[in-house]
Amino acid sequence: MSRIIMQPSGKSVDCAYGDTVLMALEKAGYALPNNCRAGACGECKVKVTAGQFDQGMVLDMALSQEERRQGYGLMCMAKPISDELTIEWGTEDAKPKLFPPREDALFVLVDKRQVAERVVELRLRPVGQPIRYWPGQYVTLGNPRADIPARAYSISNAPRPDGELVLQVARADDGLTSQWVHDSLAVGDSVKLSGAYGTFIGDPGVDTPVLCLAAGTGLAPILALTEAALRRGFRKPVTVIFSARSEADVYSRGMLAWWRTKHRNFDYKITLTREVRDDSLSGRIDSVLPGLFPDLSKHTVFAAGSPAFVDSCVATVKALGALPERVHTEGFFAQQQPVVADADHLLNF
Repeated sequence: MSRIIMQPSGKSVDCAYGDTVLMALEKAGYALPNNCRAGACGECKVKVTAGQFDQGMVLDMALSQEERRQGYGLMCMAKPISDELTIEWGTEDAKPKLFPPREDALFVLVDKRQVAERVVELRLRPVGQPIRYWPGQYVTLGNPRADIPARAYSISNAPRPDGELVLQVARADDGLTSQWVHDSLAVGDSVKLSGAYGTFIGDPGVDTPVLCLAAGTGLAPILALTEAALRRGFRKPVTVIFSARSEADVYSRGMLAWWRTKHRNFDYKITLTREVRDDSLSGRIDSVLPGLFPDLSKHTVFAAGSPAFVDSCVATVKALGALPERVHTEGFFAQQQPVVADADHLLNF
């Protein structure tokens, strides 16, 4: 057992043998930013000021040799090998805000349907206690008995009393897990989920207009965030822009249309990058956004999708005046691995 000390707050948590620093912090309810959980994205990079740790296998693009020399490490892979490990992490970020994740929670697949050409939607209900999560977080799903590795999938619904989770899984041509989900997983099957993970949960105190940008199954966490905010009565304007290659890749249009009809402060737009239709915009986010939102200086922005899509969104919204501290991102990495909230805490932007 090691102890992780956070400075300058001085708070500490225990880290069990074999656990990473990120796992120890999450079990204690701390929200250290993270994404891939596999040493590939660099989101969980912090400076270690005292103690020793085994960094494990990480990509140089996520942690350079110079950063290693300066004492930085990726906490999703770092395992303490000294009794104490001290990390630099701000007091605001160190405030508890996450539910401790659970491992191998048993669920049953109660519904499965094709919602887009390459996307299936799964509805899963817990057999025991539900997984507690904040909208915007993700769980991992796999089948180790069949050598199907666990992969991360964002929860696309806000927390519900019955604990049901909705996942949207895109087929990846070289993805064993997504192919198993599409081709083999059947209604009535039991599966085990772990989570919830991730820090794409926004700021509960936001009181600005909100712009959500999504591509592919990056729409999933955006749907959860939007549902939670609208359900609680968020009054500022909320706009979702969904970027897809063609109409065959568009899904959840019915839910978005229903929200627009029910909530006067909500609107959505579809933009297609490889097809032209009268009922949709045409072009990538960087080309269509300036005409829709020429000034984003007063907006909070959420962007989710592939890392390339998210990077483009961030560059575009910052050029339109968005403040860096109001831009929240979730980039889906190929290596990504690894609550009903009280009713008063369901607003996540």
